[in-house]
Amino acid sequence: MVTPVNPPPLDRTSPPQPPGPWQRLATTLAEGVRVRLLRGVHGDPRAAAELAALLTDRQASGLDPLPIQPAELAPELLRAHRAEVRALPDDTRLLLLLAAADQYPVATHAFLRAVAAGGLDTRPLDAAETAGLAYATTGGVRFRDPWTRIAAYETASAADRHEVHRLLARVLSGATETPQRTWHRAATALGPSARLATQLSTSADAARRTGRPALAGVLAERAAALTPDPRDRCRLLAHAATDAWTSGDADRARRLATADDDTLTGLLALRTGNASEAFDTLLTAATGTPRRPVEAPGPDTADSGWLQAEDSAHAPDPGVHLLARVTEAAVYTGDLRRCREAVGVARRAGIVVPGTLGGLVAAVEGRYEDARDVLEATAGRCGPGGDPTLLIHAGIAALMLGDHTRAVTATLRAATSARTLGAPGTVAQAMEFRAYADFFSGRPRVGEAAATDALRLAYATGQDNGACHLQAALAMFAAITGDADLCRERAAAARSYALTRGLGLPAALAQWALAVLDLGAGRFAAAAARLRALAAFGPGHGHRAIRHLATPHYVEAAARTGDTRTARAAHADYDRWARAVRSPDDLALSARCRALLTPGAEAVDHYRAALDLHAHGTRDFERARTELLFGAALRRLRHRGEALDRLHSALEAFASFGAPHCADQARAELRALGAPASPAPGPGDPAARLTAQQLLIARMAADGATNREIADRLALSPRTIDHHLRGVFSRLGIRSRIDLVRLLAVSDG
Repeated sequence: MVTPVNPPPLDRTSPPQPPGPWQRLATTLAEGVRVRLLRGVHGDPRAAAELAALLTDRQASGLDPLPIQPAELAPELLRAHRAEVRALPDDTRLLLLLAAADQYPVATHAFLRAVAAGGLDTRPLDAAETAGLAYATTGGVRFRDPWTRIAAYETASAADRHEVHRLLARVLSGATETPQRTWHRAATALGPSARLATQLSTSADAARRTGRPALAGVLAERAAALTPDPRDRCRLLAHAATDAWTSGDADRARRLATADDDTLTGLLALRTGNASEAFDTLLTAATGTPRRPVEAPGPDTADSGWLQAEDSAHAPDPGVHLLARVTEAAVYTGDLRRCREAVGVARRAGIVVPGTLGGLVAAVEGRYEDARDVLEATAGRCGPGGDPTLLIHAGIAALMLGDHTRAVTATLRAATSARTLGAPGTVAQAMEFRAYADFFSGRPRVGEAAATDALRLAYATGQDNGACHLQAALAMFAAITGDADLCRERAAAARSYALTRGLGLPAALAQWALAVLDLGAGRFAAAAARLRALAAFGPGHGHRAIRHLATPHYVEAAARTGDTRTARAAHADYDRWARAVRSPDDLALSARCRALLTPGAEAVDHYRAALDLHAHGTRDFERARTELLFGAALRRLRHRGEALDRLHSALEAFASFGAPHCADQARAELRALGAPASPAPGPGDPAARLTAQQLLIARMAADGATNREIADRLALSPRTIDHHLRGVFSRLGIRSRIDLVRLLAVSDG
């Protein structure tokens, strides 16, 4: 049996080795390009270095798609693999060819049946095993790596390839094996064939309906190559491009996409280009899409078509579905006033307006009760199954209403549905909005882990705009856990990218994260200035919704600096929204704002009302902040006993959330009361002395991962990882990775 080729274990006590060719070249690539390039070359650093050196400047920056053909990816590496395969006996090469044709790009799992039907002898596979290239298993043949499989196919003659494809097609006779059988028949075609193109197209449709977009894309692309009709070719390439995008192959989708396909062009712009341009393109596509006849809605029935589109008994209305994408573009840009334009255009075209779009328009116009009713109906459509895009919108509606339980339910179900449909990019998008619920609910460690996984997935599937949004979310989690350097790095990356793509949402979220960091560190004037800047909510700069959500933090910062005139106006609007949506959390925060803006003893009743409302909500982190502020107010009023209770409760909550800056504020208030604060973690509890990010990096390092490997997993730079490890060593009072392994082993034990 051939064992996988792995690098030898590194001596962690030896000096760091100089970076290899791939490590040097990787620093010149955009983050998403680096992740997708590694994915495209099957994780092989030699192939990655070879391909990175061949990229154009536009490809390296992500403006142009990466190559998608094996010969274009790493020609030198592939040449070496071909030489190894050619050195094998002819009968061994024939078996490897049969196995390669059976595995990629369409997995047909018919190798053993083909061997039996062809009367072939499998003993020649011993030569491949001896050479370390492949070995036999109970299910077929396992290649050493994907490049060996590619070489086994490409070194064969055209006649041998056609022969194995005919053999595989012959044995694939099952009723459910039509797409695979059609693929192998089409692989033997020597020229255009309308018959085969039709069969491939039909099989692609079937694969699409059963949630196999990757297979559908391969079949549609081959059908486009075989059809003699130019119009059919354009149609099939558009289908293949859409399937590639759905299955997470962004570079293939961008290479196959045609300029006249507004739907895919708009979707690509929405997820990886300029979101303002996506808005215009998608709105044009929505109004020009054939749709089922529906009754044009009035102002109070804007959600009815949305509900109809989500009904599992009906296929989603294409126009409604495209308007959902238009809404996303408006949300990403922060140019929410353009939602009114979309509503007007949609109604003139007879398209029922989706609930999130109608709710956003009502909110922007100050019709908060109307917005509540429309959003409530949309948030209620978060049952299992269903279209993942519509479930994401149900989650967005729930977030706007302050209903974080339903937001989590909707986004998790959206991710599950997207996985079932083979749409990993949509999984990442669902997790973008799940991050808000994790933040609001005071679960920074859970949220950070989920957002980090989603960030890797977003980069791998070409969702660079979504990755920017997730970078901003991770900046917020870093702010809560007190990791100032990471917060600033994430926020800077998000804001820099957002400005070039017109993405107001991540830009505003990153600014909010920096303000939360300032609040935690007691820099109240800086926090107030950052939050005031959110009023400039143009595309790429800020976002009206984020400004609204951040109002309680702005009021706190402004009250601490004595500048309350603007804060009172902001609170008045926030309070009107809270009363309209009747969210316990929003009402609690409004009461807290009122307490902060009320002098002396009169504030006490407002704080008590806030805590009573918090008891019915889910924003546990904000409840702890309310207790901290209440405890500080009680201390100033010399109500020592109740102040102690409130401050100790806040301190305990902040410790459980992993929020050291807020915990330090609570300790400072306790010291001002002359009371002992909870002791700092001792040497027997090393994990408690680290931030969530530091603990994650420390565990990876203790498991033997290099700085580069940790950086790849967390989508950070090696320099940042080095900085964090120095911080870990400093906090734990150790000097080497060996000490780290021992200390964490004691902690875990």
